[in-house]
Parts: sequence; C-alpha cells; structure tokens
Amino acid sequence: MNKQLLIGAGAIILLVLVAVSFLTKDSETPTTKEPTKISVVLDWFPWSAHAGLHVAKEKGYFAEEGLDVELRVPSDPSTILQTVASGRDDFGLSYQPDLILGRAQGVPVVSVAALVQHPMTSIMTLQSSGFSRPRDLVGRKLGHAGFPFNTPVVDTMLKHDGVAGGLDDIEFVTVGFDVVPALIGKQVDAILGYWVLESILLEKQGFPVNIMRAEQNGVPDYYEFVFVTNEEKIANDPDIVQRFVKAVKRGYEEAAADPQAAIQLMKQVNPELDLSVESKGVDLLAPLWKADNGVFGWQEESRWLEFAQWMKDNGLLSQDVDARKAFTNRFVENAR
Repeated sequence: MNKQLLIGAGAIILLVLVAVSFLTKDSETPTTKEPTKISVVLDWFPWSAHAGLHVAKEKGYFAEEGLDVELRVPSDPSTILQTVASGRDDFGLSYQPDLILGRAQGVPVVSVAALVQHPMTSIMTLQSSGFSRPRDLVGRKLGHAGFPFNTPVVDTMLKHDGVAGGLDDIEFVTVGFDVVPALIGKQVDAILGYWVLESILLEKQGFPVNIMRAEQNGVPDYYEFVFVTNEEKIANDPDIVQRFVKAVKRGYEEAAADPQAAIQLMKQVNPELDLSVESKGVDLLAPLWKADNGVFGWQEESRWLEFAQWMKDNGLLSQDVDARKAFTNRFVENAR
C-alpha cells in the first residue's frame, strides 16, 4: 500500500470515528443522564386513586423521562399544599376546593393536571332505610368527618331538593372518620363520604347503600383530585413539570385501559392493599380519569370560576380569588 492510500484510509477512519462520536452524543436522552429526584406527596395512604402513579413508576415511565420519583404518604394530609409551596415536595395530590382556599391565603400552588374529573363526595344511606334523596333526611341525623367544606355541600344538596331550611332541618353530627361504623351502628341515618370508597366498605359488610352524588344534587361540578406544584417550579423548571405530567398521563391512560392490571401492580409494591375493596374502587374511578373531551388531565376554566364563586357564596371564601391563576392546561396540552 502506498503512502497516499495510507493517508486516505486514515482520513476515512477518522471521519467514521467523528461521526460515531457525534451520533452517540446526539442520541443521549434523559435516561442516560443522572435522573432528577422528585417527591410526590399523596393525599393519604395508597389506594386505587394512585394506580396510574404506580404504573408510571413501576413500568419505568418516570425513568424514561429522567425522573427518580418518590411517592410519599403525608403524616398530615392538611399540610400537602404547604409542603409543595415550600418546595419540600415537588408535586402533590390535592383537591380543587383546598387549592382555591390555599390561593386565597396566598399559598402559591397551581394545578397542572386534573386526576379525578368529578366529585366523589356524596350522601349515603342504607338501602334498608328507604331514604333515597336529600329531602328524606329532614329530621334525621347525618354523620360526617368534620371538615368545614362538608357544611355547604350538604346545605346545598338539601336546598336543591326543596328543603328550605337546609342544614337547619337535619341533625348534622360530627363522627370523625368512623362514618361507616356510625351508619352500620345506626348512630346516624346517613353519612357523607366517597361513593367510590365508603359505599364499597359498606356493601362488603352486607349493607348496600343509596348514593346521592354532590354534583347531581346542586353542588357545582368540581375536580376532586388535582396534581399541584408551586409557581416557582413552573417558572424555573418547566421541563421537569412537563416530563412529570407526560409520565403521569401515560401511567393513568394505561391504568384506565386495564384497571385490574394496574391494581395488581400496586398490590405488588403495597402488600397491605385490600384488593377486595380496591379492585372495585379502581373500576369505579377509572372512568373519572378522563375529561369530557377525552384528554387526561384537562381542566375547564368555567368549572374553576363557578366553583370559586360557589365557595364565596357559601362563606368558604372571604374574598374573591382569581381562579384562572389556580390552574394551567399548558403541560397537559404539550403532553398530548
């Protein structure tokens, strides 16, 4: 081989090496870099509402977005907005009413995706009682956990069904979280709870119930669960927010397509999960994970405005709140 051929061969090899190096660098993805650690504080202990999060985590959808996600059970659910606002937690699972109250108090949190598109709150009575609508409870006892939000919900439902005095015409009893034993033990004639949870617990014990859903009885439709982060993260780390929403969307769409597979996956990492309850619960919840327009996470401005006004009209807010700033569809749109 002469000198010119050697030089030519060397040049070709050098070009190949440069091209390979360039292509390797260009094909780097978030998964080849050190993953970004983020924490997500849940509303409470693991249950069927968290199915899509576990799908995203266990099947590697968060990892594909370069995220190392910790799903954290709160020691006190009332502090979720505060820990997210302060940055202790990057994201949280909260409630539309709580988010509006928080913003009224200056807590800089924003909903970046709606999880449960409609209220789960409802009045429940034993079928054996014959009480099937709110006005049947006039003169009766209704047990609840004691949250301030419960008061206008029940008052609105009663008045919507023709009970002029609203709460004044029933006995509103605080029983804490023991609403199921209170109803079974006939300490109360009705309870306020989640129709996707307490109704299952009651039927499991042989007590089928009548369900009166809040949004079907005068309470404006609202988002029961929303994913929240703080304004600073949206401004300074929008890429992390986008990747989180993208993975969550993927996880919940898969969970909605096969709820039982999702709950079985949850059981593998949460052995304490009661499948006799959560298998039924996830089937009830799955249809609520998709908006009317078919897009996971979508939020309607009108629903935020109407519900904020209802909260003010019912004394939950002492001042106006710009509900438009409480949510954004930006990240859901970009994840489509």
